[in-house]
Amino acid sequence: MYNLLPTLSVIEASSFVASPTAGLYCAQFGAEVIRVDQIGGGPDFRRWPVTVENKSLYWENLNRAKKSVALDLSRPEGRELLQELVRATGQFITNFPVDGFLSHDKLAKGRPDLITVRVMGWADGSPALDYTVNNSVGYPMLTGAGPEPVNHVLPAWDLLTGAYAAFALLAAIQRRSVSGEGGEVRIPLSDVAIGTVANLGGIAEVLYSGENRPRLGNAVYGLFGRDFVTRDGQRTMIVVVTPRQWANLVAALDLGDHVASIESERGVSFAKDDGLRFDHRDALYPLFEQAIAARDHADLAAAFDAGGIVHSPYRTMHDAANDPALVANNPIFGSAANPSGFDYPAAGAFSTIPQATREPPRPAPRNGQHTEEVLASRLSLSSGEIARLIDAGIVGVG
Repeated sequence: MYNLLPTLSVIEASSFVASPTAGLYCAQFGAEVIRVDQIGGGPDFRRWPVTVENKSLYWENLNRAKKSVALDLSRPEGRELLQELVRATGQFITNFPVDGFLSHDKLAKGRPDLITVRVMGWADGSPALDYTVNNSVGYPMLTGAGPEPVNHVLPAWDLLTGAYAAFALLAAIQRRSVSGEGGEVRIPLSDVAIGTVANLGGIAEVLYSGENRPRLGNAVYGLFGRDFVTRDGQRTMIVVVTPRQWANLVAALDLGDHVASIESERGVSFAKDDGLRFDHRDALYPLFEQAIAARDHADLAAAFDAGGIVHSPYRTMHDAANDPALVANNPIFGSAANPSGFDYPAAGAFSTIPQATREPPRPAPRNGQHTEEVLASRLSLSSGEIARLIDAGIVGVG
């Protein structure tokens, strides 16, 4: 946690990954993020992974450092309270539909400088998930050895969309500080996905070549990079991106004469050209497979580290969670009083600011934990009025 946005308050009405991620990133930099949910929790409140008590470890980590307000959003008065909170605060992150009671036009009637950042599925408003958008842009047909498509288990488009939404919110606030104008920023998952494909050259590539990129398994497109197995059975990924790394890799494996022979036969030089190493992988890979299979992983890792060669063994997530460098000794992690009751390393801000003091990560709220506080401070409701709303079941408290 860093206190870089102490004057920023945001109302968040969202669920699942992308929209809550946007609020999380703002909260990690010190913004007051007030998440509003249905009493008892929204559709993602019990999303897996869960504890044996059915407490969602997913939910409590995507909602760290936020405040929670619980309303009965099925009732007009509950919806009106959310609308009033959005207008009173002036910044709103949501993945609710474009139309309906949280449409920007309706909200802005009472707050013309309101900024709404709306995460969507498709640009036309139809629903989509990371897993369906990923299929639509073609990546599962590039993943694995084939011929079957391979879905990616990481919700990459959700996470990119969430980060983009947080950036868009701050950009819109900056514009408002100059012009006084509010407005809505719509961020469809599908546009983030296909736009990213374009930014990486993918659209241009297939249109230029007229065909799809071949399936490469664990080989890295356009580079010398692939998984290899050591003598003691450790599968490791090796990727070379600079001439120095290539030279050091060849030297570490004592393959200089063999590589020179291939260069002579084929009339090429691999010293400075990534593309040539990739094009001639049919000749290079067998050499490296044999050399790596003759060495134990610890021996190779030491040689690779000394030569600045990028490599990493394949590990499980359990392995990673128990790696001191990644977790236990990593300053982004700390302890927090988690609602689940399970004590484990909690992530704070991913960035490090040497000039600022890093605060420990904060816990996620209980559903409705801050309802009374927020309704009193944001809407100036009296304790008697809040008590009436609680008794009527319109608001919930944690």
